[in-house]
Amino acid sequence: MKGVGKAVSKSGGAASILDLEHVFASIVVVALSAAGIAAVVMLVIGGFKFIAAGGDKDAAQKAGQTITYAVGGLVLVLSAWVILNLLGNFLGVDFSVFKITI
Repeated sequence: MKGVGKAVSKSGGAASILDLEHVFASIVVVALSAAGIAAVVMLVIGGFKFIAAGGDKDAAQKAGQTITYAVGGLVLVLSAWVILNLLGNFLGVDFSVFKITI
C-alpha cells in the first residue's frame, strides 16, 4: 500500500506547515456554517415547542427561552464576524486570510 501514512499537500508533495492555512480556513468556514445551521434548527425546535405547548404556560416559557437562546447565539456569531471585518478594515488587516510566514 504505497503512500499510506504519508500526508500529501495540494501541490502533490509532502505536507508542510503552509498547508495549515487551508486547514484553518476550512475549519473557520465549517464552524461558521455549523453555528448558523444550529441556530436555525434551534429556532425551528423552539417554534415547534411553542406550538405544541398549547395552553401550558411552563412549556410555552421554555419554548420562548429556546428561541431567545437561538437568536442570542446567532447574534453573537454575526457580531463576532462584523467586529472582525470592521477591525480588519480599520487596521488594514485581512482577518479572513490566515497566512503563515516562515
